Amino acid sequence: MLDGVIIKALSGYYYVKPLGEGGAPVDSESSVQCRARGVFKNRGISPLVGDRVKYVLTENGEGTVTEILPRDTELIRPPMANARLAVLVFSLKEPEMNVQLLDKFLVHIEQAGLDAIICLTKNDLVDADSEQKYKKLIDLYKSIGYEVIRTSSREGTGYEELKQQLAGEISVFSGQSGVGKSSLLNAMMPGLTLETSAISMKLGRGKHTTRHVELIPLDNGGFVADTPGFSQLDFLEIGVEELGECFREFREYSLGCKFRGCSHTHEPGCEVLRAKEEGQIAASRYDHYVQFLEEMKDKKRRY
Repeated sequence: MLDGVIIKALSGYYYVKPLGEGGAPVDSESSVQCRARGVFKNRGISPLVGDRVKYVLTENGEGTVTEILPRDTELIRPPMANARLAVLVFSLKEPEMNVQLLDKFLVHIEQAGLDAIICLTKNDLVDADSEQKYKKLIDLYKSIGYEVIRTSSREGTGYEELKQQLAGEISVFSGQSGVGKSSLLNAMMPGLTLETSAISMKLGRGKHTTRHVELIPLDNGGFVADTPGFSQLDFLEIGVEELGECFREFREYSLGCKFRGCSHTHEPGCEVLRAKEEGQIAASRYDHYVQFLEEMKDKKRRY
């Protein structure tokens, strides 16, 4: 049997990229079109993009997936396995950086158990007057523990730094639409020609160009998924009591809260509230926490 990783799933076929010793992709642009053994369906198991698999070649030049190896992670939306890193791509300008949406993405990434890199594009559009504002924002997220990388397609900066972080990993690329995700991947992989889309200035956002999950192999052993991904962030998969844990900077303070199950909104002896009042937790992050909490409660009532 041969080793491989599923890089695309379409219409009942699984496209498997061969892997060599140590799990590195074989230096080949080709993949093997495979069907999955019926036993998976009988067990209620579906192979996912990102699955490491065993497969055999068939006489017609195709293959059959015979075994799915244990998964490190499994995402529901987008449906994929073994992603350990999420690259959240937001632009600094055109469209303007949406900090509330960034925090919403980070909540879902934390809940999914992935590491996150915040990638800020269009750095060349930042003028001297707004630089201080963005630097303060970037310093905030770095202080929370997130890696932040600034890139510019016009200046050709930031790509190599980001690419080094992706080596040997399966990464999900997601974020605000129209901010240059496909352009970013095209820049990291010369010869890659992902479709890009113009930004609607009226709406302040772009049109999604990616319609299915597909892993793109990098030349450093990594794979990236350019996908609409977490485009519908509805909180239905997160419990209300889990939300506080998805804000990294809340965790150390919540251990000292007087009441178990503290919502961090009104309870006496709440250490998160104290930390916010003393400036140890940023007001913007806390305000977004409260907004998300109300949104979650409203959705739970309606559903």
